[in-house]
Amino acid sequence: MTRALDAIELETGPQPDASIVWLHGLGADGSDFVPVVDELDLGGLAVRFVFPHAPEQPVTINGGMVMRAWYDIVSADLERRADERGVRASQRLVEALIERERARGIVPERLVLAGFSQGGAIALHTGLRHSARLAGVIALSCYLPLAQSFETERSSANAGLPVFLAHGRHDEIVPVAAGRRARDLLVALGYAVEWHEYAMPHSVCGEEIEAIGAWLRRVLG
Repeated sequence: MTRALDAIELETGPQPDASIVWLHGLGADGSDFVPVVDELDLGGLAVRFVFPHAPEQPVTINGGMVMRAWYDIVSADLERRADERGVRASQRLVEALIERERARGIVPERLVLAGFSQGGAIALHTGLRHSARLAGVIALSCYLPLAQSFETERSSANAGLPVFLAHGRHDEIVPVAAGRRARDLLVALGYAVEWHEYAMPHSVCGEEIEAIGAWLRRVLG
């Protein structure tokens, strides 16, 4: 059994009946998106936010520097950048977090996987392959890793799942075209994709947080 990662947790009300597991980007840690909780208008929903810390590992594209990462990045080329072994290892780590939430009384249908950049890629990869129906996936400023195996590996339990995708048109790290490709593939396969673009770099903005809050109220309300 895979041990669940250490994480920062916040609850928006007593006895939460829903969870949001939010994955940070490369080189950050679980604290990165904690401030977002106070900016989301969840309309009184009692939600447990789980912000896990990715493992520390060398990252090839950064000269082998050790940092928190969900997988190694071996190339600037999006088609070749994801380390498949690392992606699948992080998938198992996130699955363990989902199981921990289930053990604490949160059914999968009340759980959202969210992430930014590398974390968003892992949220997409894991959520759409998960064997039980989830509430939805939020994937920000990212792309779909291992896209070549997605159609054969995706879970029928999560067919048509609500997916919130957002990207900056001036993203210098993950070009917006990569986000659009993920959007187009998911739409073609019948997922309920909500797509947003913003005039920003590889970042998040207030308008985006507002849209995420509205989406969460719909899928968890």
